[in-house]
Amino acid sequence: PEGTATRDLDPELFASLQTGKLSESKKTGTFAEGKGLPLTLALIFLGGLALNLSPCIYPMIPISVSYFGGKSGRMKGKIVLHGLLYLFGLSLTNSALGVFSALSGNMMGAALQHPAALIIIALIMTGLALSFFDFWELRMPPALNAVASKNFSGYFGTFFMGLTLGIIAAPCIGPFVLGLFTYVGQKGDPLFGFLCFFILSIGMGLPICILALFSGALKKLPLSGDWMLWIRKLMGWVLMAMAAYMIRPLFSGAVLKSGLFLAVGLAAGIHLGFIDKAGEKNARFVRLKRISGAVVILLGVAYFSSAFFARQGIAWQPYDEALLKKAALEGEPAIIDFYADWCLPCKGLEKAVFSDPEVVQLSGKFLAMRLDLTTRQAFQDEILKKYHVIGVPTVVFINRRGEEETDLRITSEVSKSEFMEAMNRLIE
Repeated sequence: PEGTATRDLDPELFASLQTGKLSESKKTGTFAEGKGLPLTLALIFLGGLALNLSPCIYPMIPISVSYFGGKSGRMKGKIVLHGLLYLFGLSLTNSALGVFSALSGNMMGAALQHPAALIIIALIMTGLALSFFDFWELRMPPALNAVASKNFSGYFGTFFMGLTLGIIAAPCIGPFVLGLFTYVGQKGDPLFGFLCFFILSIGMGLPICILALFSGALKKLPLSGDWMLWIRKLMGWVLMAMAAYMIRPLFSGAVLKSGLFLAVGLAAGIHLGFIDKAGEKNARFVRLKRISGAVVILLGVAYFSSAFFARQGIAWQPYDEALLKKAALEGEPAIIDFYADWCLPCKGLEKAVFSDPEVVQLSGKFLAMRLDLTTRQAFQDEILKKYHVIGVPTVVFINRRGEEETDLRITSEVSKSEFMEAMNRLIE
């Protein structure tokens, strides 16, 4: 009998793969596709600002401001240029790290599929957290500190000062950078990695530059004291929460996973609000600690309680090639979700989009399948190669003929309306 006529799923894509050049419109997980990019960068910028309160950076603010202030008398208008060079030096160091982490994206994703890798990363974060609790002291090698402490004159001196701030502050900012490094590595986009670490650097360096331009404002800064010791311990508990997040995929069931964060929240709230002795002679500060500790405990309890009231999401079936072929024969469209528990955007889609009642109802018109990459699957390499998936999240839409509609592919967090629009277009 005469065979059924077929055509390539995407002639342009296959032609570009043969030449080794993938057109911009067909790349997945690229910078241009980040729908939540402004919010992500805003949060990273705020994180950079918050790092100025760390015990490694805050004491350096008067030193940096004095450095600029000493030049302002003889440089006048050029002090602004020095401030820009300082920011550029700081950004250059961190942005290079961002590009490297993005280029290692596939390697990072593959590593996170192994439980041993998750445990090792969690242990590293726990070890760093213990240094914030003063169980041991984290110090940079003397040789690196010596290089970072060199004083050069002129514009290069200002640039070098910014370039080495990351080295001097590494004991405090290292944990935050490690978390961002993992996140950027999952995305696998060098431009996105560069921008994330560049914005982080701007957040870290901008307050120092502003204070340098208006050096009189330095007198209004609160002195280092007990409040900084408390902030240090707060950052330690943030690290413990990050460690809990890394090993979360190793637990089965929403209740156990939420219980892990409840334990961290209870321990952090009790320690920060009621056990820690920092500033106990200052009644106002003690009151602030009590309120902060109670808020952390309540947040932990609320998060744990949410596990019992979670909405029923899309009924995903495990990936099955036979089901896909059957759907194509019956003219049924399909959705394939590439997912992992350690993928933050994946969790965002799961909570905000895939659990929405309207989305769940509309998903009944599709064959909904999911390839869970939390742990390594024996057959995953062939499937990832077949659909040209380079990172998670990735959602692939298959039409009634069994062909992918490449213009509908999703590779980042999107809103409910955007996802439903793609579903409706596939039905039509």
